[in-house]
Amino acid sequence: MAFDTTQDSAHRSGGSIDIIDAEAITVTGEVLAADVVTPPRTLATKAQDPFEEFGYDPDAIAAHYRRRPFQVWTRFIGIFLPLIGFFAQLWLDRRGGRSAQNEAKRAAQLRKMLTKLGPAYIKIGQALSTRPDLVPPIFLEELTTLQDQIPPFPNAIAYRFIEEELGAPPSQIYAEISESPVAAASLGQVYKGKLHSGEDVAIKVQRPGLAQRIALDLYIIRGLARFATNRISQIRSDLVAIMDEFGERIFEEMDYTHEGENAQRFARLYGHIADIYVPHIYPQYTARRVLTMEWIEGTKLTNIEVLNRKGIDATHLIDVGVQCSLRQLLEHGFFHADPHPGNLLAMADGRLAYLDFGMMSEVKPYQRYGLIEAVVHMVNRDFEGLANDYVKLEFLTPDTDLSPIIPALSEVFSNALGASVAELNFKSITDEFSALMYEYPFRVPAYYALIIRSLVTLEGIAINVDPEFKVLSKAYPYVAKRLLTDQSPELRASLQDLLFKDGSFRWNRLENLLRNARDSDEYDMERLIDQTLGFLFSDGGSFLRDRIVSELVNGLDSFGQNTVQSITIAVQRRLGIKQDAPVVDAAAPSDLDNLRRILDILKDTPGFDAAQVATRIPPLLFKPETQAMGQQVVAGLAQRALARLIRTLLLEGEPSDLPPQLTPASVRS
Repeated sequence: MAFDTTQDSAHRSGGSIDIIDAEAITVTGEVLAADVVTPPRTLATKAQDPFEEFGYDPDAIAAHYRRRPFQVWTRFIGIFLPLIGFFAQLWLDRRGGRSAQNEAKRAAQLRKMLTKLGPAYIKIGQALSTRPDLVPPIFLEELTTLQDQIPPFPNAIAYRFIEEELGAPPSQIYAEISESPVAAASLGQVYKGKLHSGEDVAIKVQRPGLAQRIALDLYIIRGLARFATNRISQIRSDLVAIMDEFGERIFEEMDYTHEGENAQRFARLYGHIADIYVPHIYPQYTARRVLTMEWIEGTKLTNIEVLNRKGIDATHLIDVGVQCSLRQLLEHGFFHADPHPGNLLAMADGRLAYLDFGMMSEVKPYQRYGLIEAVVHMVNRDFEGLANDYVKLEFLTPDTDLSPIIPALSEVFSNALGASVAELNFKSITDEFSALMYEYPFRVPAYYALIIRSLVTLEGIAINVDPEFKVLSKAYPYVAKRLLTDQSPELRASLQDLLFKDGSFRWNRLENLLRNARDSDEYDMERLIDQTLGFLFSDGGSFLRDRIVSELVNGLDSFGQNTVQSITIAVQRRLGIKQDAPVVDAAAPSDLDNLRRILDILKDTPGFDAAQVATRIPPLLFKPETQAMGQQVVAGLAQRALARLIRTLLLEGEPSDLPPQLTPASVRS
C-alpha cells in the first residue's frame, strides 16, 4: 500500500486507499520473517449483515428488498431528490447567466452530495475526476478532493473487526498501529502499522454495514436499468447485465481475501515488467474484512509539480502504465479495472506502483484476439473486417446485416482516426462509436464496460500529465508486434487476411506493421525471425510459401525480361538499329523495390543482425519445403518462358493490344 504523508492526504476508491505525496519515499519489507507466529483464528461473534457472507446474488437481493418496500422507497427518494435539486440549480444558473459566478459553489455541492450518497456514487465522481477534457477545472479540483477526504468510521469498530477476522487483538498481531486512520475511502479505511518482524504495513479495514447498503443501491439501480432497457428503444445494450457485472465486481471488492489473491496473481503476471511494482501481501494477516499489505509511499501521477521536484518523469510512467495495461488486456487477460490517480503511484526510484486490486476483471482469449484484430482493422481502415470483429466481440449478433454498417463505420471513424496512427485518440474513437449505437443494433457486452472504464480512466490520467498523449497511438506498436509474433491460430489467420487480398500481397500493410512493431519496447527481432521461419515451414504456412513462390516467379520473370530487353535495346543502339521506346509504368513498384523497403525497415530495427540472419539461411536450403519451392519457381519460370515462346512463334506479326512494359505488372499471369 502506498501513502503520501503531506497534510492534504489520503483517499482510496473502491475500498482501497489512495494516497498523496510524500517528500521522503521508502519501500519496506517485502517478506515476512519466517519465525513470526500467526495468531490462531477464532470464531468471533460478528455483526449480522445478510449479504456479507455471500457473493453478489441479484435474485437473493431482490427477494430481500421486495419484502421491504418502505426501505427501498426511502432510499430511492434520498438518492433522486438531491440529484434533481442539483441539476435544477445548474439549469437556473445557466438561465440566469450565473454559471461562472457559482461554479466553485456547485462543484463543492456536487462533491458533498456524492459523498453522502455512498460508494456507488463516489465511484462515479472518481471516474469524472480523471477526465480534465470532460470536466471544468474547478469541478475537477473538487472531485479530486472527493477521492482524498472520506469521513472515517470509529477506531473501536475497526479494531473489533481486526480481532473478529484475525482471531486476536490488534496489539498481538501488529507491533504498532496508528492511533487514527491515515486514509479513508468509500469501502474502507487504512491504518499504518508495523509487524512484530519489523516490516511497515498498511492495514485496510472494511466499513461496517457496507454490503447491505451497497446491495440496496444495486437493487434500485438495477431496477432502473431494467426499466430503461424495456422502455427506451434507443438503448440496445443489456444494462441489467452491465449492472450485474458491476455488482459482482463490487462484492468481490468487499472480500479482502479475494483482493489479496488478486494482488498476488497480478504480481506473478506483471511484477517482472520493467518499472512496474506490486506491493507484497501478507495473507496470514488478511481476511474478508481486513487486508494487510506492504506499505509503499509515492506520489500521484497527477501531481506534476511534486514529480518534477523529485526528478520523476511522469510521461514515461504513463507510457509504462499503458504498456502494462496492454499486457493485461491483450496478453494475459487479467486486468486492473480501476486505474484512477490514487491507484497508480510514482515511487522515488522511478517505478510505477499499482494499488487497489479489489476491482479486477478478465478478458477471454477469443475476446483478446478480437480486440487486437479490431485495432488493426481500424488502423488500416478495413471497415468490413472491423464490422466482422464487432460480431466476434458480441457487439452485433451473427444474423446482423452488415451491409449498411460497413459504410457507416467508414464515415464515422474516418474523422476520428485522423491522418496517421500517431493521431489515434481513444476518447474520440469511443465518442464517434457512441453515435452509431443509436442508429444500428449495437449493444455493449458487459465485459467491455470495464475495459472502457479502464482505458478511459488511464487516458484521463495521461491527458492530465500530457494533453497531447494518445493511448491508442502508444498501444499500436504493441498490437503490431503481437500480430507479427503471436503463434495463435486466430492471429495467424488475421495476419493472413491483413496481408493478402484478391490474390495479391499488400506490401504497404507489412511495412506499416514492421514500422510500428519496431517501436515496441519488447520487440524481439530474433524471436520474430524464428517464429516467422517456423511458421513458414510448417503445415499452416503452405499458403505463405505458395505466395512467396508466386512473387518470386513474378519478380524473376520480370527481372529477366527487363534485363533481356535492356540488353537488346543497348545492342540495337550500338548497331544503329532504330527501336521504339518501351512503355514504362513508373507508378507500379517492383517486388524488388518492396523487398528493399522491407529490408531497410528491418535494418533500422533494434536487434537486427544481418550476419545472424545469414547463418539461418544454409540449413533452410536443405529443407524439403525449400527444395519444393525452388522446383516450383523453376517450373513457373519455364512455363512462362514456354508460353512466351509459343506466343512469339504463333502470333508473330499480329497486332497486340498489350503494350510492351518494363514492369512486373506486364508479366504476371
